[in-house]
Amino acid sequence: MSKKPAGPAKAYRNRKFLDGFDARPLRILAEYMEPQARFEDAELSDTIVFMGSARLLPLDEAERRVAKAERSGKGLKTARMRLAMAHYYEDARELARRLTEWSKTLEGNRRRFVVCTGGGPGAMEAANRGASEARGLNVGLGISLPKEAHGNPYITHNLSFDFHYFFMRKFWFIYLAKAIVFFPGGFGTLDEFFETLTLVQTGKLEKKLPLVLYGTDYWDRVLNLDALVENGMIDDQDPDRIFRANSVDEAFRYITAELLEYALADPGGRM
Repeated sequence: MSKKPAGPAKAYRNRKFLDGFDARPLRILAEYMEPQARFEDAELSDTIVFMGSARLLPLDEAERRVAKAERSGKGLKTARMRLAMAHYYEDARELARRLTEWSKTLEGNRRRFVVCTGGGPGAMEAANRGASEARGLNVGLGISLPKEAHGNPYITHNLSFDFHYFFMRKFWFIYLAKAIVFFPGGFGTLDEFFETLTLVQTGKLEKKLPLVLYGTDYWDRVLNLDALVENGMIDDQDPDRIFRANSVDEAFRYITAELLEYALADPGGRM
């Protein structure tokens, strides 16, 4: 008995079409709708976003690298530099843990102020780790990059994402955020910092969004916003949109006070 010839593939199962140029709008829409569905399933209303370098190391790992470099005589300068920066990893971990413990005390049926990161190693791993240690949900908005591993092991399983489009990933960072903390970082962190600051400065965000630069020793060397003011490129009050913190206590007090005053009554994540 001859087999019935296979019919044409349904459009939503046509891999060649879905991966092609013409279906790009569908792929973009999927990176909006699929995360939205997962956030709703988790009853997640909003987030506290942690930005920072993927290169930061935990203190114990940084100490091991220094010891290894001292034995081998190779890479000692770099290893010592990583050790000097390792306290930022530990601070991100501690701040995320404390904010998660605090958020779990809030009343309501939905989860509020959940820690969210870019899902990678370094400062991102530290924040996911701290939230996990507090037994709280946490989010990792990962991005497919050729030289970076996917998803650190501390992200809540069903809230680990792997975006293709940077702009959709950035949308979810900002849309759900009720506060953002910027730990020391490189081009990626600076990109996220200035894009967020531009949205705030131009009034594109309806919500009050506290922005924290963590680590004054680092950021004072990297950013000179006073030069922008002196040359008339930004207004005198623009640098005041940023809170600078140099300790976990400072950052924790500022963020929680801002969220209690401006964000607690508003569960929406709108821009």
